[in-house]
Amino acid sequence: MRAVPLPDSNTLEEPSTGAVVRDLRRVPIHPDHWYPLAWSRELKRGKTLGVRFAGDPIVLVRTESGAVYALEDRCAHRQVPLHAGVVSGETLRCCYHGWTYACDSGRCVDVPYLGRERLPNGVRAYPCREAHGLIFVFPGDATLADERPFPALESADNPAYKTRRFGREVKCHYSFMHENLMDMNHQFLHRKQMGQMRARSVGRRRGDDWVEVDYTFARMEGKQPVGEALVFGASKKPADQSDKSVMTVRTGYPYQTLQIRSSEGTLVMDLWIVYVPLDAEQRTNRTFGLLSIHKPGIPFALDLAWPLLVWFTERIFREDRWIVEREQEAHDRQGADWNHEVFPVINELRDLLRQCGARTVIPIRDARDSA
Repeated sequence: MRAVPLPDSNTLEEPSTGAVVRDLRRVPIHPDHWYPLAWSRELKRGKTLGVRFAGDPIVLVRTESGAVYALEDRCAHRQVPLHAGVVSGETLRCCYHGWTYACDSGRCVDVPYLGRERLPNGVRAYPCREAHGLIFVFPGDATLADERPFPALESADNPAYKTRRFGREVKCHYSFMHENLMDMNHQFLHRKQMGQMRARSVGRRRGDDWVEVDYTFARMEGKQPVGEALVFGASKKPADQSDKSVMTVRTGYPYQTLQIRSSEGTLVMDLWIVYVPLDAEQRTNRTFGLLSIHKPGIPFALDLAWPLLVWFTERIFREDRWIVEREQEAHDRQGADWNHEVFPVINELRDLLRQCGARTVIPIRDARDSA
């Protein structure tokens, strides 16, 4: 049975159950969480950087002391972007008339031609933190910022691991990204890179704001690529036998992790990733990922092999990016989510994303009007 849009285009009939549910591709990401909006290296001392979260313009500022702040990217006077302004001490001056804002509060502290006794309103300041080589912003209700869990990326800061920081803009709704990583049954997509692999789901669990699944793998055809051996560990098992290593993929809203533990229980790979919507329609997201690999006993062996690992993982990410963008294009052509999902953990994931997402509706243009 194909999903058919109901009179309220934000709802659909779920093919597997017949229940009326929200169209997941129109569920906005919830703003009441910590999201990375830039890499630390992108923001130099005494400079600004214009970024976006779900269509909202935000300016990141690194003041002369090295502290990082986030403000609305507009001057309260003529609405021009503040990221074109000038950092002065711990303040930011608009490039147009020199209106000056305190970076920590957004309060207007000076209008050169009015004096300090007639200051107008300022602009919104966002809670902002810098950690793990990322600049995080809390774009939602600022009073909740201290209550929400802040990502603890232990492997990225652990000298026993070597970490690759990566990210791209991907033209799709964030939910497609969550589904792609959690559903390891799509290994056929990567057959040219990894050979024929068979994934087996060996357990899944769910909480109020998370869902996770365990996998084991067996190689059905082909030899293990060197790049894969660096990530997953070299396997000496026959092609028709599974390695005892276990991969656990988890969505702990709004973040995702993928961890591989050896048969001895060692965490050999630790991936943390999040998908940050850039536009109001949330059809383009910027991914921020940290891939940490446990260093082998041989000194510098991983350093020497690192370019090959980067090459291998880039090819895998490129194929994933291509396929989720095709999924988004199909959704936009059809005007609704026609997916007929049969994998239980993905149905649980979809329910979780609907439940944890914002309660508003993403505005969506008709792809046929823009063709």
